[in-house]
Parts: sequence; C-alpha cells; structure tokens
Amino acid sequence: MPDAGNDTPVKRLIVEKDGPIGRIKMDNQTRRNAMTLGMWQDLGTAIEDFAADDNIRVVILSGEGGKAFCAGADISEFEKNRSSEEGVKIYNEAVERSSDLLRTIDKPTIAKIEGFCVGGGVGIATCCDMRLATDDAIIAIPAAKLGLGYRVDGLKPLVDIIGPSYAMELFYTARKFDADEAERMNYFNRVIPRAEFDAYVEDYANTIAGNAPLTIKAVKVVVKECLKDDADRDHALCASIVDDCFKSEDYVEGRRAFMEKRKAEFKGK
Repeated sequence: MPDAGNDTPVKRLIVEKDGPIGRIKMDNQTRRNAMTLGMWQDLGTAIEDFAADDNIRVVILSGEGGKAFCAGADISEFEKNRSSEEGVKIYNEAVERSSDLLRTIDKPTIAKIEGFCVGGGVGIATCCDMRLATDDAIIAIPAAKLGLGYRVDGLKPLVDIIGPSYAMELFYTARKFDADEAERMNYFNRVIPRAEFDAYVEDYANTIAGNAPLTIKAVKVVVKECLKDDADRDHALCASIVDDCFKSEDYVEGRRAFMEKRKAEFKGK
C-alpha cells in the first residue's frame, strides 16, 4: 500500500490471524522497522479488528527481519508529514489512537522484541501487557539527544512498569540498555537466547490462548484499575467483570475439566 504523496509502494504492517493468535509485524526493515504515519494508522485498524474477533485470544507485536523490534519514528518522513502544524496534528492523532487501542484492548498483548527497541519502539512495547526479548535486545530513549519532550500520558505507562528512578535514568542518560539491564529494571518479563526465542514465544502465547478468556479479561481490567488512585478506581466495573467469570459456562467447564483430569476447552462465554 503506497504512502500518501509517494508513488512507490512500501510495506507497512504485516497483519495475520493464526488460529487464536493475532500477529502484527512492523516491516520497514531498511530503517529498523521505524514507524511511518501509514504504519501508525494501520496499527490502530489492526488492533480494532483483533478486538472484535472472538477467535483471537492473544496478540503478538514484532519487527520483521530479526534485527529490530522498532527504532521509533521514521525520520525520513518528517519533512513530508511533520513539518506543518496540521501535519503534526494528524501524526499525533494517529499515534495516540493506536497507542490507546493497544493499551486498552481486552486481550493479552505481547511485544516480541529482537534487537533494537528505541524511542517510539519502547512506547509501543510499553503499551503491551508483556515484553519478551532476545538476549541481544537493546532499549533506548534518545529524547535528550534530540531535545524532545514527553507528555504525562507518554511517560506514565513506562513509570508504572519500571518506576520513576529507572524511567529518569533511561531519559537522563539517553544511552542503550542491554537485555540484562532491561530485565533487572522489570521492563522485560523474560530474556531468552536467540536460538530458543521463536519457540518460546509461540509456546508462551499458546499457553495463554488456552486459558479462560473471561478470567484473563477480568485480570487485565482489574490490574489497570489497581494502578489508579483508589478514588479513581471503578470498583463497580471490577466487581461486575469478576461476577461474569463466576456466572460463565467457562467456569463450569473449568471445574469439570479439573475433576475429570483433562484440558479445559474454554469458549469465552
């Protein structure tokens, strides 16, 4: 699909449905999978489609080529798409829409990180529920080398994950952090050797996909409410979504499967 104002077809995102797993692969390999405006726009559309598909139980985001998850924004587009007030507005709206959809989708999301995860790439991975990385993965936020500022809504999700001190270190130093460092600061859930990575992520995703969708949805909602101040929490929503689990057919199936010593077949109902 060509970008607006460009007659040369370019790959943006590869979006696939593989049984219960939805896959979104960033494919801008000559620029370490940096995000174009079109990629941001397509990302939101893909997330909406997965959210509406009951067959999709888990979403995996990754970068094509194995060398990078995402190197942030595609700077080569800035003159065309971010040099005017209107252009900046359109770009920011696309980023905010896709980021919000990724953060709020009621299905588990996994960032599958190989190689470089920089700037906006860290932002995308931060929107995901979990981050699995190769042992040679690198994260960095070079904003302080570019003079960029981050708003509260851009920083808070990262602070919620790694805490204020590590967040400040990432920004203050603008340096590259290796996989071990990122795991120690609790940014990466798991760091896996390259040779085992693909198989590990597939097994991880399929394990989640085989569990009760309503339970997972409830946990995702309640965890996000836990991150709010008590006065801002939607306690009624939390109670309601937990009640839905106990009233579900899946709860009956789970109990029967346990007693019969077999694998449960959950339907999300």
